[in-house]
Amino acid sequence: MATARPRSARTVAVAAGLLTSALLLTGCGAIVDSVFGPAEAQRDEPGGEVTAASDADVFSIQVGDCVNEAAPAETEEAVEYESLPVVPCADPHTGEVYAEHELPAGDFPGDQAVSDTGMEHCYSVFEEFVGLAYEESTLEFWAMFPSKESWDMADDRTVQCFVGPVEETVTGTLKGAAI
Repeated sequence: MATARPRSARTVAVAAGLLTSALLLTGCGAIVDSVFGPAEAQRDEPGGEVTAASDADVFSIQVGDCVNEAAPAETEEAVEYESLPVVPCADPHTGEVYAEHELPAGDFPGDQAVSDTGMEHCYSVFEEFVGLAYEESTLEFWAMFPSKESWDMADDRTVQCFVGPVEETVTGTLKGAAI
């Protein structure tokens, strides 16, 4: 079966949120973040809209959230994130989480299988969200996937799909934007 590989899709892996190396930092916030990791996104209510710009733990990001993290450059290596900068969607931003896909339980199927499944899902729901086929759109999409570590240690099975402009920022949602 052929895998759909859209023209500018990028692959990103989600980090398990583990501490990689402890650096001695000044300031309580930096020390707390280095010990406990980044905080959840600030919301108007649990599960609601982001109300303030902040670095949010990747596991707290949800469909409808807007981020200031452009699609990573295409490389052979995945980029791991522990946090992403989130903003209220009314503020200028570079991307929006437009869909999620839960992968089945079981052993980690491998980076390529997770990537292929995730990108296929993001591609398949792009037109429904944006209101225009991907090939006709000026927008690009990218995805965050579970890494082997987050799969095994955090039971992470979620692929998140992001959409955004190629080189600029937008305000508001891209739902139904048809651009």
